[in-house]
Amino acid sequence: MDTALCPALFFCAPASGQGKTTVTAGIARHYRNQGKQVRVFKTGPDYLDPLILQRASGHPVAQLDLWMTGKEHCKRRLYEAALEADLILVEGVMGMFDGNPSGADMAEFFGIPIAIVISAKSMAQTFGALATGLATFRPSLPVAGIIANYLGSDRHKDLVVDSIPDDVTLLGCIPSAPEHALPERHLGLVHPHEVVDIDARLDQLAQLMEDAGLTTLPAPIEFTAGKHYDTPALLKGKRIAIAKDDAFTFVYADNVNLLQQMGASICWFSPLNDESIPECDAIWLPGGYPELHHRQLANNKAMQQALQAFSQSGKRILAECGGMLYLMQSLTDVEGNRSPMMGLLDGDGIMRDRGGCQGMQYAPMPEGELRAHAHHRTRCENTAEPIGHGRRTRHPAPGEPIYRQGGITASYLHLYFPSNPAAIAELLTPL
Repeated sequence: MDTALCPALFFCAPASGQGKTTVTAGIARHYRNQGKQVRVFKTGPDYLDPLILQRASGHPVAQLDLWMTGKEHCKRRLYEAALEADLILVEGVMGMFDGNPSGADMAEFFGIPIAIVISAKSMAQTFGALATGLATFRPSLPVAGIIANYLGSDRHKDLVVDSIPDDVTLLGCIPSAPEHALPERHLGLVHPHEVVDIDARLDQLAQLMEDAGLTTLPAPIEFTAGKHYDTPALLKGKRIAIAKDDAFTFVYADNVNLLQQMGASICWFSPLNDESIPECDAIWLPGGYPELHHRQLANNKAMQQALQAFSQSGKRILAECGGMLYLMQSLTDVEGNRSPMMGLLDGDGIMRDRGGCQGMQYAPMPEGELRAHAHHRTRCENTAEPIGHGRRTRHPAPGEPIYRQGGITASYLHLYFPSNPAAIAELLTPL
């Protein structure tokens, strides 16, 4: 069996908001600045963190998820990374034991040592109890040690360090540095191209990691090649147009790669700025932030006419989350400002000021079942009758509704295309 050796760390935390992305990005940036080859992965369905990690490391960042992408896919990606990298970093999701599978499950499955990032905000000696609990809760886990984050002063650092028992390894201490923080908005971090000084911030984070003593390479571990599956050329000769601009950014690289492996050629267009759609056989409107750009989308009448003509031609449109909102009758932002949208799909999208929906779901389609996830902060009114609903992985309540009107298939669900290539090929083939 093919194997490869490479140093690796898996970053977990007791909860979201502890600084996992910041630490992972800072360490990745440090080694990139040293001329090292760093490969970074993000666990779970996430679009924004990987963009930051890609900017930090200089290489594309792929998702790892035992349920969504599958064990063999994860094995293959890590093995391929180990063949060429000096270091592999994996960022977990939510708390280290949250979810099924959790970040802890992932790290144990692949044998990657865990660095537990804990925010020390609003606590002192309690830090030691929390660190001990996380490090020892599951004895089978390969825990490398603890990273104390957001320390407010030297005195705060002393209290935290003194609270950690001798049998729990402290990997490093990071002071609070809000001036270097990565900006956030609803649903996650701000897209890196919107942050003017993003590279300067990443370089400053790299220096913070070095000062904290977090830049010693861990010991190499062994990665085993997973099975390789041939992809049938089900879209040979087809041309797929994908929306891509500041309003539509939530695109898995794996999805695009699969379309190309199935023989499709890819073209990109901007609903915000373009006046026409490239010549194509199908359109994919991914998720993003149309609610931040609803006025500009509404004012692009030429694109509206182009989409209407395309829809009437009998060709397929796949619309996910923000893409679905764009096709509806209207979209209202969190301040209550309403703009007309494309009018191709029944329904009105309305931003909530809090709450929303997230989680993994199966997406049963007439073409076949796919794996998917939901993550949104809007609700829809006046919609058509759905053709079905997503199926939650661990709860009996119906998941997100799935709509079909003419050649349009739309849902809040973000589909993971490689989970059923044949279904995706049929979804994007003209009627």
